[in-house]
Amino acid sequence: MRQLQLKELGRKSIEEFVHSPKIPVIAVLDNLRSLNNVGSFFRTADAFALEAVYLCGYTGTPPHPEIRKSALGAEDAVAWKKWETTAEAILALKSENTVVWAVEQTDQSIPLNSLHQFPAQRLAVVFGNEVHGVSPEVLSLVDGALEIPQEGTKHSLNVSVCAGVVFWKLFELYRK
Repeated sequence: MRQLQLKELGRKSIEEFVHSPKIPVIAVLDNLRSLNNVGSFFRTADAFALEAVYLCGYTGTPPHPEIRKSALGAEDAVAWKKWETTAEAILALKSENTVVWAVEQTDQSIPLNSLHQFPAQRLAVVFGNEVHGVSPEVLSLVDGALEIPQEGTKHSLNVSVCAGVVFWKLFELYRK
């Protein structure tokens, strides 16, 4: 066995990626404080061909060296939009007939592994602040909540790790 070289992977150029089909999923970042996490979202959104990343509240935006450090240029390929508040982003998405889910542990969240089909329309997935999670105001606006089942001693995953798990599942469902 040998590791494949970058040129053997057949990856798209930024221009090809911008014009290629995407899965109809938008990542909505609700006041993320870490620019490294923001960069990781861009890189993961690129990997799974998400439609866009919405940066809400005080979530940092490109161009920024800390974002670029973890995004590795994906912030140049993935569409993004800055919103003053997460609530504004959600209301705009809902006006476009987009289903909006939060990734949060709630009394009504459904386990990610119980998801066997994707919504019929476009989906936005809200990820919350690294310390406080998805804000109560935002939870009052979403259509539902997803939760990643966990069995360890900690109550949560790093938000960018969480995104990788959720986006892989959605990518798998949309590409079936």
